Amino acid sequence: MTTFFRLSRATRSLRCWSSFISTTHTYFHYAPPANPNVSTHISRNLFEFSKSFNTRNGFYNYKNSVRLIDAYHQLVNYTCYSTVASDQKGEKPKKSSGNEGDRSWIDVYLAEKARPYARLARLDKPIGTWLLAWPCMWSITMATTSGSLPDIKMMMLFGTGALILRGAGCTINDLLDRDIDTKVDRTRLRPIASGLLSPIQGICFLGFQLLLGLGILLQLNNFSIVLGASSLLLVFTYPLMKRLTFWPQAYLGLTFNWGALLGWAAIRGSLDPAVVIPLYASGVFWTLVYDTIYAHQDKEDDLRVGVKSTALRFGDSTKEWIAGFGMTCIGSLALSGFNANLGIFVFFSSFTSNHLDVVVVV
Repeated sequence: MTTFFRLSRATRSLRCWSSFISTTHTYFHYAPPANPNVSTHISRNLFEFSKSFNTRNGFYNYKNSVRLIDAYHQLVNYTCYSTVASDQKGEKPKKSSGNEGDRSWIDVYLAEKARPYARLARLDKPIGTWLLAWPCMWSITMATTSGSLPDIKMMMLFGTGALILRGAGCTINDLLDRDIDTKVDRTRLRPIASGLLSPIQGICFLGFQLLLGLGILLQLNNFSIVLGASSLLLVFTYPLMKRLTFWPQAYLGLTFNWGALLGWAAIRGSLDPAVVIPLYASGVFWTLVYDTIYAHQDKEDDLRVGVKSTALRFGDSTKEWIAGFGMTCIGSLALSGFNANLGIFVFFSSFTSNHLDVVVVV
């Protein structure tokens, strides 16, 4: 009998705790009403509920229960787990700085004075370097004698050159577009547009980058030196194209894929048009795919500041255009590999893996 009585009391205790926790959970997982009278009414109802609840069970004094609820309410309101908006607590929301979510290895490892220059060269965003380096690597690999491995030294030179010259292109772009960058949310914090660097400092840094690029270029044969230097015309004029035509992405393709010509020339000392022209064309169409997609994020800003892009030109027909560019890109790659006597199956399987994202997008 004693055992049964103890089990009965334990059961009542558990029910009591369960009801109390459920009441508290329900109350504090809803935002408090804006009307203070409603809040008072809810508190009174909770008080009455707690009173009747404790009277029935005879386990807790209702005053202690209400004190517990009030204490828990204050605790929740003033901790980081509160679901109450900051302005409802009488606090103004804190404005986070623009760079809090953009911290990278530059902020951790570089000196403060060097950071604006690293950001100007986009060293924290390596995707541009990869996009510039891939056509070079394709061309070097295709130019390699059958049965041999690609020249590792040459690939390292081109990889370093892609890093340097991509940074130089970004510096040129920011110098010429500084009047536009200040009007666009995505670009207004760039070093020159934001005033962290002056245009004179940007020009001096550009000279340093071009000097490093020249050091890389001088490691190649004479034909490649002339061919590589001629790409500077494209690099310097690309930022102006968005003011003149709806096809700046095509011009970027001509610029970014120059390595498809240069890599072959660096290995063979000349160009084979049957191989390098389809390879170059495939790179241009590839650039049209990814940069048109990229340009869609700036459509509203482009319209506001008066610049042009393929995203604006294609509009709602973008998917159809991208599908066409993607198929032409893969077809040109296959033609280039066939003309280089690589074997259509080996070449197609090796290179189209980099372009399957086209199928996913469209």
